[in-house]
Amino acid sequence: MFNPSRLALARKRRGWTKRKLAQATGLTDKSIGLFESGEMPPGELTLPVLADALGFPVSFFTQPDDLEEIPTDAASFRALTKMTAGQRAAAEAAGALAFKMSDWIAERFRVPEPDVPKLGPGIDPETAAEVVRMEWNLSESPIPNLIHLLEAHGVRVFSLAEESREVDAFSTWRAGTGKPYIFLNTQKSAEHSRFDAAHELGHLVLHWHHDAPQGREAEQEAHAFASAFLMPRAPMIASAPPFVSRAEIMSHKRHWRVSAMAYVYRLHKLGLLSEWHYRSLNVDMSKRGDRTNEPHPIARETSQVLNKVFTALRKEGVGKGDVANALHIYPADLDALVFGLAMLPVAGNGEGSSAASAVPKLRLVQNG
Repeated sequence: MFNPSRLALARKRRGWTKRKLAQATGLTDKSIGLFESGEMPPGELTLPVLADALGFPVSFFTQPDDLEEIPTDAASFRALTKMTAGQRAAAEAAGALAFKMSDWIAERFRVPEPDVPKLGPGIDPETAAEVVRMEWNLSESPIPNLIHLLEAHGVRVFSLAEESREVDAFSTWRAGTGKPYIFLNTQKSAEHSRFDAAHELGHLVLHWHHDAPQGREAEQEAHAFASAFLMPRAPMIASAPPFVSRAEIMSHKRHWRVSAMAYVYRLHKLGLLSEWHYRSLNVDMSKRGDRTNEPHPIARETSQVLNKVFTALRKEGVGKGDVANALHIYPADLDALVFGLAMLPVAGNGEGSSAASAVPKLRLVQNG
């Protein structure tokens, strides 16, 4: 039986309006509206045309369950000003597919339960970052792999698709489950994506309640949280060079596993750089292209949950196509959810090894 809510979700996933879907299929705007409202199901010959245009199997539209969509007011998006309504809808629809995939994994494997603090209103981002590090038993050393750390504390991490590349990242507490989700644009630099992950953790920790700030204020708080979480105040002050040269910046940014710009910004916020020196460094790094092409890049972080899941499935002869079939999507949409996060080797650069014990080793156990 045709499920109209799934047609609407598939259309949003592609970032299409009803008119664009009508034009792509040779149907009328009115027909698409009637299909999505449930007032009239598409005919036997029409449904495959819709499915082919949207790039979903016909079976996706005939599943009885409605996919759980993310309420617009429940998602914290990074870089709000860059997004169109269609891009936001596409990202939120990707979230619905991720929820389904997460449930599929949870039926077969035991994954960590959430352990993300929800801090009360009024706490400042710097203190919040210190509290989370303390509750997670982290030292003040660099975090060797932030995605592994998040997953070890029950955060579900997925990637955003190419169609949503204007969206840096977003996060949400999934209604009714108490489970936190973070979605990362893994086409950004590894440093950028890592900072985005910390930024979204800030949203989860600080902005879970109805009285939380919105818009620009919330973004500034999450940014300040990420900066403090990745580069704690005390060791930053203790290790700050007497004169911040480019060579010093490159050395310290690799140590903390952040971008050169993020390291300089943190020094400035801690009062370790004068306004003139800060501006001079920004001008110099901009001229060198450091904003768009990260110097001395770090290795991209990957998901230990997804890697362990796919490894275990491969041992049982279950491939990517089988998982996609079970979710009633094509492999391309499965790839979009794990792009840059799974089925790739994790290459370390040997830095931050003294803090490796801060990230718990995740042990994935198959159910049944």
